[in-house]
Amino acid sequence: MTAPRDNGVSIHAAKPRRRDRDDAPSDVRRRALLYSHDTFGLGHLRRARTIASALTERDPGVAALILTGSPIAGRFDFPDRVDHVRLPGVVKLADGDYASHNLGISIEDTVDLRASIIAATDAAFAPGLLLVDKEAWGFRNEMGDALAAASARGTRVVLGVRDVLDDLPSLAAEWKRKDHADAIRRYFDEIWVYGLPEICRPLDGLGLPDEVLDRVIYTGYLRREAPDWPADVGLAPPDEPYVLVTTGGGGDGEGLIDWTLQAYETDPTLGPHAVIVYGPFLHAERRAEFDRRAHALKGRVSVMSFDSRIERLLSEASGIIAMGGYNTFCEILSLDKPAVISPRIRPRLEQYIRAEAAERLGLARMLHAPRDGYGPEAMIAAIRGLATQPRPSEISIPGLLDGLDRVAERAAAAFDSAARPQARRA
Repeated sequence: MTAPRDNGVSIHAAKPRRRDRDDAPSDVRRRALLYSHDTFGLGHLRRARTIASALTERDPGVAALILTGSPIAGRFDFPDRVDHVRLPGVVKLADGDYASHNLGISIEDTVDLRASIIAATDAAFAPGLLLVDKEAWGFRNEMGDALAAASARGTRVVLGVRDVLDDLPSLAAEWKRKDHADAIRRYFDEIWVYGLPEICRPLDGLGLPDEVLDRVIYTGYLRREAPDWPADVGLAPPDEPYVLVTTGGGGDGEGLIDWTLQAYETDPTLGPHAVIVYGPFLHAERRAEFDRRAHALKGRVSVMSFDSRIERLLSEASGIIAMGGYNTFCEILSLDKPAVISPRIRPRLEQYIRAEAAERLGLARMLHAPRDGYGPEAMIAAIRGLATQPRPSEISIPGLLDGLDRVAERAAAAFDSAARPQARRA
């Protein structure tokens, strides 16, 4: 799994220049390499960008580099000392298999190419911290060579997972099939869970050995802040109260958008104004249909395709209607907004588990069609109820939004340990 790969691809045209590490700056190891497992959607890239930004903001000596296959990575702005390396993209097919996004080569060759780029980046960047997102071996084991090299070099290797992964039977089968526990035993020093056990303990019940579970650290949720509206490009928040409807990337958000439009079409007195953000992956045909329906509502509903700094819209909204992905949930908590979460239940139960826990704790309301009804009346009641719904801040949960502080603290310890390889875990 960690054998050298021969895929016929030359990453360098000539032998790379090698720097004498003895002459390198003292902070050469204060580098973080973040692998973002983003074969679809926006969630993984947005989380990696948030963490990288926090690490560099809190420590001006840190540089962070994100490995991402997201096709829209270039549409995001990155702060000083944060950059990204774009991996060849892959797409998930209707039958559950994967294919190259644009190159027209086999998925096997695509994975070999991605693995070569990952390994070359790790070798050249030589991070003190390697933070792997969600999949311990990476997509189809593409992290194997980099994991072995980084661990041998003395890099601290960390697996980062969101608060909820999936229902236990599905997750147990997936982790067994992908042999994540073996990767963790071999290479990983810690596992950061970006949440709290009050919401979910995502790795419990998987039959993992104590030596793996002992590496788990719950960080709390990753706090988000709303950037300023840029005056020089003519953008501004809507000048009337509004409910923000967001589906994240939008690739699976058609149902929520349709449900919201039905509510406004059915009840001509329904307010406040709705702002719907489709997400960049909504199918063009459905977008055109939704545009027509929104236009027919004569100003009661506004629509937009995508905003890479959606936190601005969230901060000004009077309430949120969302599907309940991890990033949106962090934003709801951070910006203290009354929210209705309508979770998807396929292909994973992640959003449903999170929404159910949030409702149980009083952090948000869940709108689940099998329980609450499929018709527009259920959505009408949910939108009207936002006006009197409690804000998340009314519920006291210690450490709820301490995630970035905890991550920065653990990263600082990782850099210190990487500078002293003899201190690594045996």
